[in-house]
Amino acid sequence: MSRKGAIIVLDFGGQYAHLIASRVRRFGYFSEILPAETDVKDLKSAAGIILSGGPQSVYEAGSPQADPEILKLGIPILGLCYGHQWIAQIAGGTVQPGAVKEYGKTPIELGKSILFKNVPPSSVVWMSHGDEVKELPPPEYGHFKTIASSSSCKIAGMADEEKKIFGLQFHIEVAHTEHGLTILRNFVDLCKPEPWSVESYAKHVGEQIKSEAGDKKVFMLVSGGVDSSVAFMLLNKVLGKERVQGLLIDTGLMRKNEIKAVRDAFGKLGIDNLEVVDASEEFFSNLKEIYDPEEKREIIGNTFINDQQRIFKEMDLEPKATSQKPQAKWLLGQGTIYPDTIETGGTKHADKIKTHHNRVEVIQKMIEKGLVIEPLKEFYKDEVRKLGEELGLPHELVWRHPFPGPGLGVRILCAKESTLPEKIDETDLKLNGSYAVLPIRSVGVQGDGRTYRHAIAFFHSKPTEITERDMELATLVPNSIPAFNRVLICLTHEKSFVPEISPGYITKERADLLREADAIVDEEMRAAGLYEKIWQFPVVLLPVGTRKGGQSIVLRPIESQDAMTANAVQLPSNVLKKMTDRIMKLEGIDAVFLDLTNKPPGTIEWE
Repeated sequence: MSRKGAIIVLDFGGQYAHLIASRVRRFGYFSEILPAETDVKDLKSAAGIILSGGPQSVYEAGSPQADPEILKLGIPILGLCYGHQWIAQIAGGTVQPGAVKEYGKTPIELGKSILFKNVPPSSVVWMSHGDEVKELPPPEYGHFKTIASSSSCKIAGMADEEKKIFGLQFHIEVAHTEHGLTILRNFVDLCKPEPWSVESYAKHVGEQIKSEAGDKKVFMLVSGGVDSSVAFMLLNKVLGKERVQGLLIDTGLMRKNEIKAVRDAFGKLGIDNLEVVDASEEFFSNLKEIYDPEEKREIIGNTFINDQQRIFKEMDLEPKATSQKPQAKWLLGQGTIYPDTIETGGTKHADKIKTHHNRVEVIQKMIEKGLVIEPLKEFYKDEVRKLGEELGLPHELVWRHPFPGPGLGVRILCAKESTLPEKIDETDLKLNGSYAVLPIRSVGVQGDGRTYRHAIAFFHSKPTEITERDMELATLVPNSIPAFNRVLICLTHEKSFVPEISPGYITKERADLLREADAIVDEEMRAAGLYEKIWQFPVVLLPVGTRKGGQSIVLRPIESQDAMTANAVQLPSNVLKKMTDRIMKLEGIDAVFLDLTNKPPGTIEWE
């Protein structure tokens, strides 16, 4: 049963379900997430209900369904994306595939509604859908009216103002929807929920750690990134150094001078319970002739755990047998944050976008047995940073750019042979200028679901001068041509070339090449004063060049707050040119590209 006076988020598997709840908490009200199928009797005490998005179609057999009786509770209800479509269908309206799939920023016109108080009639919102509401529910089901429309989606918003039931096709919970939080706040105010506050992040999470850990010790896997660093520091402060042992595994996939920087940073904080182990040869050996991105993630994750278990034995940390059964005296600690969980399909209806190294099968089994502690698992990146500051971590450590746990392993793309889409429909685009389709695929997220598609690269006479048309194409192409989920600009060539695939997997030589390119980008970014203006800057190595054996670099600067959505950053031309010129001097690099794709439709990382 839900807590009295709470805002309940019913989770249909949307990528942003926890983000909705997080936003409500920051307004100062209690929120909790429950399964979509929660019985109506368990929702009667709620102040309001928000229906999340989801990766499926409401008209499909087996798609997640809420209890239809919730529409009769007499409390405010707001459906977002899938939730909007579910309300329409349950109330007698019509939901069908849209003629145009909308992903990313979309201009919208808003009508009169109490939901849009203090919101201008024209603004830009964040869309991520393939289906749409074609017909409003008929009068016998309520007095629904259209309150929002885009050029491609007539019923982008609907409302029964009398019953306070609303549906919006767009995502108001993400930072990229202008005035989205105002709309969400207007809905929450209608609900009149019970106030709620947390005195401090550290105190709140600290109590959770003490409860979960009990009298056990924690063996913490540290990657050197923000999340694991904050989690490690938090465990040390809450449980004490004598109950925590850190392990930093050098996988050979770290950034240049990463190991030394991490060791020095913790040393200055007086944290000396961090063991560093060089396992690079093992990782490269296990990744030999591995090309599939999911298989790579599984191998990296499993190798992490194999090393952890081996070191457990070496340090005599294994559970000790009693007369009945082994008793675990240690827990495995991880810096998992919520996007890691949701993108791996960690909630009931969520689509699996990609497997994170901290969610491989062996970890899932340990979680089921209660052998894993993840103090940040309900947090987003911006909340982790706030917690880090509250813990007294140095500014440069807290505000480091996010770095994936598998490291450069997910930034080194691998290929055995060339792949190209069977057919490209350019009818609606009327593409001008030259372009090339890269013969390799990457992971994306569209309509809350995983895609694995190609990137298209455009060429023009001034390669490092990014135009408004370039930015428009980055949204237009993935929305209109199913073959693509990424749009690139070639920074090194004015005219298109036929991309050649260079078969290859992860090797030390490829890792070293990417390490150098990544270091160049970091240096130029800092020299230009852009480091803290850019949220994350993945640098990707592609097995694609102008010739057999050649490779390419992709620059992926993005801005975000929570990793659930992201905008591509338009870098100054002079900065792009400096980065590009230096990278092109690296032996083996044929071309440099700039990724202009937002999330959605492209994930932040390419794999």
